[in-house]
Amino acid sequence: MRRLLLTSAIAIAVATGAQAQDRILSLGSSVTEILFAIGAEDKVIARDLTSTYPAAAEALPDVGYVRALSPEGVLSVNADMIIAEPDAGPVETIDVLKAASIPWVTVPAGWDAAQIVEKINLIGEATGHAAEAAALAATVTAELETAATAAAEIPEDQRKRVLFIISTNGGRVMAAGSETGGNAIIELAGAVNAVQGVEGYKPLTDEAITAAAPDVILMMDRGHNLDAANDELWAMPVLASTPAGQNQAVIRMDGIYLLGFGPRTGAATLELHHALYAGN
Repeated sequence: MRRLLLTSAIAIAVATGAQAQDRILSLGSSVTEILFAIGAEDKVIARDLTSTYPAAAEALPDVGYVRALSPEGVLSVNADMIIAEPDAGPVETIDVLKAASIPWVTVPAGWDAAQIVEKINLIGEATGHAAEAAALAATVTAELETAATAAAEIPEDQRKRVLFIISTNGGRVMAAGSETGGNAIIELAGAVNAVQGVEGYKPLTDEAITAAAPDVILMMDRGHNLDAANDELWAMPVLASTPAGQNQAVIRMDGIYLLGFGPRTGAATLELHHALYAGN
């Protein structure tokens, strides 16, 4: 059913004529990366706040954060087509935009290889770059297969327990549980999410962190002094007492690169894998 709905959206967009492919608003970092990677960058006339890669995307008008869009901001760029990640919102804004009869394509959600490839191919179909998208999908598939092979080589009893910390604001640790991109990238890299029995991104109690007993802490490197420095992490007694704290084991990676689940996911997975198991 999801594939049928997405294909219908693309058919509607294409049926509006060639101009429907000439002024594209990209909502979501993975959408923007794919559009640039398949050679459709000359059609992208605006993007959302999270679309910061490649660097050329930052020169485009910014319509705001993908989950907090305003109808006025989106309509102001006069797009002929909108391609969006499924978490674009809020719902009220999306309803207004769809009522404006602008062709709208929502890419599939999900974090596995099949869903990333489906996303690439759908964007290729919607923009008239199907052949380029197929080539990109083949490259991404090969990279993800290489990462999966590397992950499979780690014995179950040697897999690192990783605590993916989103923030430590106010001294509270917010971490990734199941059903999150953080959990997905940890597993793709051949490690184990230290947080079990928790769904989504949630604050953890000291008891939960102690029970998680992470070997490594993973964090997004967002720059602009938004992230807790290592000395701040280890100043928190509960983190300092974990195996990760005792070994001061922390990995930081660019957030869009790590959690974008687009063309660079294979490379990001391998990079995380090597960072986790460099000494093995």
